[in-house]
Amino acid sequence: MNWGLPEWTVLALLREQPRHGFAIAACTAADGAIGRVWHIARPVIYRALNRLQAAEFIEPVTVESGPGPQRTIYELTSAGARAVDGWLSEPVMHVRDMRSHLLVKLALLDHRGIDPRPLLRRQRDVLEPIVSALAKERQEAGFDAVLAAWRHTNASAALGFVTDLLRAPGA
Repeated sequence: MNWGLPEWTVLALLREQPRHGFAIAACTAADGAIGRVWHIARPVIYRALNRLQAAEFIEPVTVESGPGPQRTIYELTSAGARAVDGWLSEPVMHVRDMRSHLLVKLALLDHRGIDPRPLLRRQRDVLEPIVSALAKERQEAGFDAVLAAWRHTNASAALGFVTDLLRAPGA
């Protein structure tokens, strides 16, 4: 699936428990458990729910009524559960996506009480050859040297971050 972070985040939150869009939006609000890392606007949540339902990864199970509009409660299908579990275990392939994708995955794993070390080890395995390859590119001249230095510094920092998390007590 070539989905963005909103769809995967919604799917991961539904993996925890059935919810309605408003509850998911609360988790991804700026002060929410996941929103502290990556905020998703409420309209984006509802678009993601529609896409996930169309893909048959979630299904409505009930409608919650009360004051205000009715709220449809969604739960994962078995295909949705398999997909999100796979996504949560995959390392991020591009250093530029570490800030959003890896931190969101780590927040979602923590939210569910799942040990992040397997993901972190796989992430380290992806980053080590990238850092090595970028170190070799640092010998170019002009702006290419500047760009190579920038990329190497970022990749090295990401690798250091992952390595530090793996060394942390309780990690």
